[in-house]
Amino acid sequence: MRNERHDERLSDDELALFLQYLHRFANHDLDLFAHMQVGDPEHPAYVSFSRKPEAGVDPSVYPRP
Repeated sequence: MRNERHDERLSDDELALFLQYLHRFANHDLDLFAHMQVGDPEHPAYVSFSRKPEAGVDPSVYPRP
């Protein structure tokens, strides 16, 4: 993962902190759900957080870090 603001790779500590916050969000705030468009406007990435994978997606392809 990269820090887009500084165009550099996240350190191990930064990645661990990000994953910690992601797990906290998933455990406590996911009922609010989130749909985001991120990345370069010409090549966006669409991100959705939900309790269930999209239809046709095998849950085993999402390993826990």
